[in-house]
Amino acid sequence: MAKEQGISLPGIAFPALAVAFVLVAGATGFDPAQPRSILSLALSATMIAVMLGAIFAAVEHADVIAHRVGEPYGTLVLTFAVTVIEVALIESIVLTPNSSPALARDTVFAVIMIVCNGLVGLCILVGSLRHHEQDFQTSGASLYLNVLGALSVLTLILPNYTATVAGPYFSTAQLIFVSVITGALYGAFLFIQTSRHTDYFRADDNSTPNGLQVYPSNRAVVVSVLLLLMALGGVIFLSKKFAVILEIGLNQVGAPQAIAGIVIAMIVLAPESITAVRAAQNNLLQKSLNLALGSSLATIGLTIPAVAVTNIALDKQIEIGLASRDALLLALTLFLSVLTFASGRTNILAGLIHLVVFFTFLFLIFVP
Repeated sequence: MAKEQGISLPGIAFPALAVAFVLVAGATGFDPAQPRSILSLALSATMIAVMLGAIFAAVEHADVIAHRVGEPYGTLVLTFAVTVIEVALIESIVLTPNSSPALARDTVFAVIMIVCNGLVGLCILVGSLRHHEQDFQTSGASLYLNVLGALSVLTLILPNYTATVAGPYFSTAQLIFVSVITGALYGAFLFIQTSRHTDYFRADDNSTPNGLQVYPSNRAVVVSVLLLLMALGGVIFLSKKFAVILEIGLNQVGAPQAIAGIVIAMIVLAPESITAVRAAQNNLLQKSLNLALGSSLATIGLTIPAVAVTNIALDKQIEIGLASRDALLLALTLFLSVLTFASGRTNILAGLIHLVVFFTFLFLIFVP
């Protein structure tokens, strides 16, 4: 007999609050860039809290839908929800006057480092502490890494070695070409994941006793679809104002330029990361890898083309090539990932190594 999975009160409240805040802000002309006052600061803080709540709510509703459709489709629902939020935040800052041309690159690189080192390392560490060793599908992990390696090198490394435009830039023709092949390669991966070789990515849920599974009811799924759309819509409309707050805050504290990308990556990955860590605790490392590595692929496969279209429309160059130090960290990350996922089993040492690389990445942001 299956139990029904309900929807939490915050999962209902925050999407509604996000939509309400969008309507109220539009009616009152709320602008975070206006001279600071107690009221404007309070409204800014409230908006950030509502937006963060809506992000967590969106992932909760995506998770409800994911439980119904099963693997690997379930993790795709979560991944697409997170990627929509990420693209909205990036685009909102890109459309801000005098925004950094390197924001998309910084965010994509931050996502890769956070996911492939921070999140993967934490999932392996947490799972190893509880279960000593964990199994996963090497065939699925290999496909993830093959596509991730190709996409990351084509988008983040290749611009430094092209001759049409000097520096870490693509020409317009090159950017269009790379965006098309990036989207096509990601689409081919999705076809393999959802149609041709779904068994490579399937996670057997053995976390419930006596084979008792927890499924959402039909009503809960319908409600979750509606609330997911409300939450995503609210976040998209609030992201423009959040971009202004983020830019003002970083300028005031004198933070490095790359921090904006890290902040966006951490915000959008936080709820999905919690789901991945919980899956590792329940000895479902395959689900953790589907969430983690799938996020990296979606970030490159969807974010780069979306930002490219915007920058071409605005006739604005996008700085996309990594500096030599970051390129070395990316190469190290891909190399370690191949070694970690080659055997089909993980242990605590692999998790610690990935976490060391992640903390090195963070340290070098502040002490380059």
